[in-house]
Amino acid sequence: MIEQLHEVIHKIEQEWPAKRLLVLGDVMLDKYIWGDVGRISPEAPVPVVRATHQSEQPGGAANVAMNLAKLGAGVVLVGFTGGDADEELLTSGLRVHGIDPAFVACEGFPTVTKTRIVGGRQQMLRLDSENLGKRADGEHERLLARVRQELPSCHAVVLSDYAKGVLEPKLCQAVIAEARKLGIPVLVDPKTADFSRYRGATTICPNLQELSVASREDVHNLEAMLAAGERMVGEFDLEYLTATLSEKGIAVIRPGNRFVAPAVARQVFDVSGAGDTVIAVLALCLASGLGIEPSVQLANIAAGIVVGKVGTVPVEKHELLAALAPDIALHAEDKVLTREELMRRVAVWRASGERVVFTNGCFDLLHVGHITVLEQSRRLGDRLIVAINSDASVSCLKGPSRPVVSENDRARVLAALAAVDAVVIFGEATPLEVILAARPDVIVKGGDYNEDTVVGAKEVKSWGGKVAIVPIVEGHSTTRLIERSIAG
Repeated sequence: MIEQLHEVIHKIEQEWPAKRLLVLGDVMLDKYIWGDVGRISPEAPVPVVRATHQSEQPGGAANVAMNLAKLGAGVVLVGFTGGDADEELLTSGLRVHGIDPAFVACEGFPTVTKTRIVGGRQQMLRLDSENLGKRADGEHERLLARVRQELPSCHAVVLSDYAKGVLEPKLCQAVIAEARKLGIPVLVDPKTADFSRYRGATTICPNLQELSVASREDVHNLEAMLAAGERMVGEFDLEYLTATLSEKGIAVIRPGNRFVAPAVARQVFDVSGAGDTVIAVLALCLASGLGIEPSVQLANIAAGIVVGKVGTVPVEKHELLAALAPDIALHAEDKVLTREELMRRVAVWRASGERVVFTNGCFDLLHVGHITVLEQSRRLGDRLIVAINSDASVSCLKGPSRPVVSENDRARVLAALAAVDAVVIFGEATPLEVILAARPDVIVKGGDYNEDTVVGAKEVKSWGGKVAIVPIVEGHSTTRLIERSIAG
């Protein structure tokens, strides 16, 4: 279970959309040729892929930017391109998702492109188009000028190194120094064995193989690598080292202190881009002021989602929140929402294709009749919203002696029920404003109501929803409980 869940949910839903991050690194275009494999070639012992369609996707540092954008952040992406048709494809693909490309085109250097041939769900072959030669003098200074222009408006920096010639030591040190002056965290996804070029960053995020090469320790000797990681923190003036340990999870390493967040078990189809997802989530967490321990727990969950996809496909915000749903269900406080929070939560549910059900009432002294209506309501969809009258609203309806239980306590008790996914308090005479905000697929009422007497019925039917009347359990009511308590 993730630590500080309430704070994590708050930051994802409310703070991440206000953040802007700068990604500097090796931008690429990932091309895919998709097809079916039905036989082996008679010309050579290789499978024959019958192509069915093609697609393009931003890759490398551009995939980090895509992950950040899909998680709701604003992004500026800085890197080298070739001033060619592949750059145009990459730029258009980024702008569709609200990413600001700040590219420097270099003559004689094509936009780095990787073409993957996929048969079924299996990658068969990859073709790379790139020039790894040394760029002309002044090109890296042009990159640095773009970074300096954008940096003051950003909340975190990601250096995404794919060893394609962007992140030279001088540029890395200049960017890290500028960011430190502004108090902006810098996260590095390394590809070189020499971590000294990243000196002064907030954290470096190597995988097992990268940590093994940098530490010169056997990849199978985890203890030796982690001990070397502790030494690196001091040697390279880091706050901590963040190492992804494959199926073992993610480790946060400080001198004399280690924290390991276990990996989330998932069926793995393709690990491409999983590291980009991890560093994107960590960067957003640090940009939002979240501690590193809950941040790596969240990054683990995100990585578990992305490895279940084929290709470098970013994790989306609604997928991340959906993956947290089992934990949210065990924390009642995370299901009691303001109206604005409810609208954001409903947007996540809709993005996941879930059917939203709505019911309302006072729910003063919760009893078996209430429980029955709530359980029947939940069966009509995937998510159940319960809107409850505020204390003032209950007093207007029931008299000055009511409610017996305060609105906050009523909300918390209802939120603890497994059938309930969200509770919102309304102070108006009816829940119509909440209904219009949430736009549920189904409105449920219990008892002797009919569609003509249900508040919001006309509205919900206008957008294609429906009204359901469920029977109540006879002999159970809050009024009777109170009368019995007074008489007894």
